[in-house]
Amino acid sequence: MILRRSVILALGSMPLLTRGVFSQTAVRARRVGLLSAAAPFTDTSEVVVGLTAGFSKRGYVVGSSLLFERRAAEAHPDRLPRLVDDLKSQTDIMITNAYAAARVIKDRSNVPVVAITGADPVATGLIDSLARPGGKITGIGEVAAELSAKRLEVLKDTFPGLRKIAMLWNANDLGMTWRYKNAEAAARTLGFEIQPLGVREPEDFAAAFAAMVRDRPDAILMVTDALTGLNRKRVFEFAAEHKLPAIYEYDFLVRDGGLMSYGPDMGEVYDRAADLADRILRGASPADLPFEQPTRFRLVINKKTLETLGLTIPAAMLMRADEVVD
Repeated sequence: MILRRSVILALGSMPLLTRGVFSQTAVRARRVGLLSAAAPFTDTSEVVVGLTAGFSKRGYVVGSSLLFERRAAEAHPDRLPRLVDDLKSQTDIMITNAYAAARVIKDRSNVPVVAITGADPVATGLIDSLARPGGKITGIGEVAAELSAKRLEVLKDTFPGLRKIAMLWNANDLGMTWRYKNAEAAARTLGFEIQPLGVREPEDFAAAFAAMVRDRPDAILMVTDALTGLNRKRVFEFAAEHKLPAIYEYDFLVRDGGLMSYGPDMGEVYDRAADLADRILRGASPADLPFEQPTRFRLVINKKTLETLGLTIPAAMLMRADEVVD
């Protein structure tokens, strides 16, 4: 009798055990490749923090039900193909915040991609159209022509006497060159003289700085990518030494020491990128998900840098700023 009761109890527990085993093995952690063309993404990187918040809002537990695989080219574009090949065998989807990286992914991988980029994705051939990207890439990106004009208008409103603008960009990057051309067209419309300073490697910054010493501009606009971003401190130091106002595209550069920026609210951008990735992980095709554009933009001014430069600006501009960094 005791033996029979034990067998019955054991048999009765089997469905429960089976369900428990099934529930543990059926839910596979989704792997998201994060590819940086610049510095490695750390846990405190704006990209990782923003995406983590976005995925968490949609029910994922980062580190458990969703895992990040991070790779970085550290401003060496020749490393991107190897990094993409590494990630494509390990991930369900890739997210990158660099046009150059998105381009390599498109050419070398069938893994779906969410691209966060300031480059015009249609003009540069990354996608077919904003409404129907086609292929395996969708994402979120700014309207370069409109934003370039707006940045220059902000610069002009802040320093009304400006005439010549030096523009610093990575001439090796098609996406950044396209953004420079948009900025150049906007500047000419606003009546500015343009000083084009394309760089291709870190050694070129010295030549760009020397050109500005020989032919002094009234201000600087820096187009941000892996190369210029990793050399940003050199640009900050040059601007400070020569008392030149400079406007940047993203607010993290202002918190790092740059004077001012006007650009997308990156919190919104990362949240919407996480939403696109979630929809793809649930079965949507990136070819059918419209390439989105930011809807919120922020003006950020670094008050300490302003004082270091010995510049004054209209009080209305400080009041207009969404954030003033002390």
